[in-house]
Formats: sequence, structure tokens, C-alpha cells
Amino acid sequence: MGRKERREREQKRESYATQRSSAKRKNTLIAIGVLAVIGAIVAYASWMFVTMDQNAPGGPENAGALGSAHSHAAISVKIFGDEFDFSSPSYQIKSPYIHFEGRDGSTVHKHATGVTLGYLFDSLNLIVDDQCFIFQDGRSFCDNEDYSIKFFVNNMEVDDIRPVEIQEDDRILISYGGETAEEIKEQLEKVNNQIIVK
Repeated sequence: MGRKERREREQKRESYATQRSSAKRKNTLIAIGVLAVIGAIVAYASWMFVTMDQNAPGGPENAGALGSAHSHAAISVKIFGDEFDFSSPSYQIKSPYIHFEGRDGSTVHKHATGVTLGYLFDSLNLIVDDQCFIFQDGRSFCDNEDYSIKFFVNNMEVDDIRPVEIQEDDRILISYGGETAEEIKEQLEKVNNQIIVK
């Protein structure tokens, strides 16, 4: 084997070693860059978690922090004497602040101070005011000469249910129709006997 061949072989070996070393360095730099980006994302997420307030996005304007209250109330909505069912999935846990849960449609769960029943109905895409109860599909039940909407909180009639902030073990009745005083009394007794799921 001549000197020339030996030199060529050594140059190839050195060239191969240099290429291999260069490729390792490149892969190491890429790995360091990827880990740095992941580290930055984790650091930012941790900082956001530690510094954010306890309010979830989209919450009610005057609500306290989530967890600042934990109240349960029984509710019954009667339309011409028929019970409206909030246990279907389309009415379950639409807001972390106030909701129905566990496929139960008769207990309202409130998880922050300052959250009203008006916000509950807004989160369910129901329009409820002092004259109407309007469903998601557009069916509306509004005051007229024959029928009216009535609101009761703990057996006391109130003009508007929207500003009511429930307290533990409250009993709420919303009734639409042409009920007699005796029929309203029966509806109130029924809501007063409802089990509140906690």
C-alpha cells in the first residue's frame, strides 16, 4: 500500500469523523432548542397558573372567585302545570359558576358569590324576565290577559327572578299559566318537599 493511498484513506477517515461530529453537534443543538422551547412554554403556563385570578373566562361581571361560595337550591319550573326538565345534557354544567349537574334537573349548584339566577338562565340560552320564559327553540310563554309568569323564592312572590342570588337550601318556583291560588300552593308544597342533591 502506497503513501498516497494511505493518505487518501486517512483523509476519508478524518472527513467521515468531521461529518459525524458535525451531525452530532447539529442534532444536539436542535435538541437543546426544542427543550428550551418546551421549558419556556412550561414556565409561561406555570406563571399564568400562579398569577391568574380564580375567575374562569366568561364569568359573570360581579362574581367572586370560583369556590367563594357553594350553595344549593331546589328549583321547579312549571309551564301550564308541567314540570320543565333540566336533567338533559343540554342543560348540564354550562358554567362553572352556577349550573345543574349529575343529570339532576332540580338542584341548582352555585360556586361563587355574586352569581344570580339570571346568569344561570343566560348560560343555558334561556330568556327569563319579568314577563316571559323563552326556550332555546324559540317557544315563548309571555304574560297576556289569560296567563302570566310568577316567581317565588322561599314561598314569597318576587317580581323578577333574574337578580336573585341563591342561598343554601333556597326553594324556587317559576310558574307560567293561569293557576289558581290553590294550584300555586300545591306547586310551592311540591318544591318545598324536593330533595336537594348536594
